[in-house]
Amino acid sequence: MAKAISGSGYSINRAPSRLLARILPPAVIVLGSILQTLPFIASAPIMPPLGFLFLLAWRQLRPGVLPVWAGLPLGFADDLFSGQPMGCAMLLWSIAMIVLDILEQRFPWRSYLMDWMVAGLIISAYLVFAAAFAHFGETQPYLVLVVPQLLFSVLVFPLAERFIALCDRLRLWRFRAAG
Repeated sequence: MAKAISGSGYSINRAPSRLLARILPPAVIVLGSILQTLPFIASAPIMPPLGFLFLLAWRQLRPGVLPVWAGLPLGFADDLFSGQPMGCAMLLWSIAMIVLDILEQRFPWRSYLMDWMVAGLIISAYLVFAAAFAHFGETQPYLVLVVPQLLFSVLVFPLAERFIALCDRLRLWRFRAAG
């Protein structure tokens, strides 16, 4: 009766850790923001904004895990590591969270393709506005430089969602005694 399913972590008298359930989503997002600072040598930006991709993936896979206001402090953490002007990610991540919240209320049942399309549009808008914010007042065509990063980010988003799904399974793993 009290036999656990092999390898699943589910058994009687077990429950997910509340601390892990609350800490893991923001920690993974901040870790993604830190990982994008790894030294890759390229003449144009190519590395996707991993923190932002993880934020979108958490919000789309588990809408209730992150509150709408979470874009502000998580964007601040990204601003510290990304090299963008301070406030850029705070503003754009907050706007993205508000847009995702509105879409969640408007379309509660969505397909995977619609989620990917919405994420692609939000990623595109984020990268274009972040580039415009970073190059404010310049006359060079900086948007052309963002195209490879934009395409790579949209194509990598399903992998980011897979990774977040694995993190969500870890977040809900039952390993401590309930009580």
